[in-house]
Amino acid sequence: MQFLEGIRLAWDQIRTQKLKSFFTLLGVIVGVMFLVVVVSIVEGMDRYIRDTLTDKVMGVNTVRVGRYPREDVSSSPEQWRAWSRSPWLTFDDLEHLRREITFPVRIAAQSDRGGGELESELGIKAENVEIVGASAEIFEIRNWNVDRGRAFTRQEAEQGIPVVVLGVSTAEVLFGSVDPVGKTVRIRGFPYRVVGVLEEQGSFLFISLDNLAVAPAKSPIRRHLTRPGVVEEIILKAGNPNLVIPIQRETVEIMRKRRQLRPAELDNFVAETTEATLSFWDNISRILFLALPGLVGISLVVGGIVIMNIMLVSVMERTREIGVRKAIGARRGDILVQVIIESTTLSGVGAVIGVGVGVGMTVLVGAVSPLPAAVAPRWIALGMALGVVVGVASGVYPASRAARLDPVDALRYE
Repeated sequence: MQFLEGIRLAWDQIRTQKLKSFFTLLGVIVGVMFLVVVVSIVEGMDRYIRDTLTDKVMGVNTVRVGRYPREDVSSSPEQWRAWSRSPWLTFDDLEHLRREITFPVRIAAQSDRGGGELESELGIKAENVEIVGASAEIFEIRNWNVDRGRAFTRQEAEQGIPVVVLGVSTAEVLFGSVDPVGKTVRIRGFPYRVVGVLEEQGSFLFISLDNLAVAPAKSPIRRHLTRPGVVEEIILKAGNPNLVIPIQRETVEIMRKRRQLRPAELDNFVAETTEATLSFWDNISRILFLALPGLVGISLVVGGIVIMNIMLVSVMERTREIGVRKAIGARRGDILVQVIIESTTLSGVGAVIGVGVGVGMTVLVGAVSPLPAAVAPRWIALGMALGVVVGVASGVYPASRAARLDPVDALRYE
């Protein structure tokens, strides 16, 4: 009964003093709302970056061999000097890995450069196109599915035939509604026959993944991308995720033997997995998960202070009532529990409103952005738990003051 009485008194206060109650709960509402929104957005961004990088940008279950790592902030200066002096990867390295690797893998060379320009046979130009020179296996490694036409074959790639597969955005700019398959485009003034158009891939961090052109790495495009005989990176894809680390280790062994590195010498190349590349984002996301909720917690502290002050005022207004309760037998513990229940109820109502608004804002973010922002049940539970904790913490001092009131003095209070 005492529990229900505390809830009833708190609810009567909210109902009869709406504006005062709104400002009382505002800190808790804002704190819980932003906690839900911020954590959900960070979690959605984490999922978005991991899924897009692994599936569309780098490929699933892949090992990348390159001259430098994609992202690295932890390697020693000696290692960076070894990389800066390292020889470039070549097509001979690609063929050597194909011969020596003992695991079942798909392997491809890839070089790319942004900011390219293509011109159709109609004289229409597409600018800022990502131009990719690669082996025929790149379509399976990068999960590029062809919507119209076909991908270029391994024979075309080995012979350097000037054929090209366009991204859907590039194809629309150059040819509009006309089917581009069989048409001709010029890359750096050299004609290429369009053999296919990729399926739509969307965007990554608001950068289109469909504005690209993929041609054989040995075609004349190589003059635009790299030095003669050189490739920027070699990518190996495992059919089984459990083989990624063994493939990485064997690749390192093969490349060290090929470059005749002594045991004490550092690698003058890098063989990295997708997870290693994502370690840079791991550090950022860890900081975001720790720092942002901490900053949001300031609102909860402010909200708790406001609730505490309101409860002190409430105790003062009800001093005679508390005196009557004590006079007819209420104990200190009864008064203490009742005030804490009232404070917790107020804070809990603010937490419920904050969760509701936070969920709504998160759904809105997910609808208008590519982020898969969704509120996990654990964050709703955490928001509600924080509301209860704030209510209990902010109610302890007013409750203890109310419990210590002398019944005689309380009854004389005007």
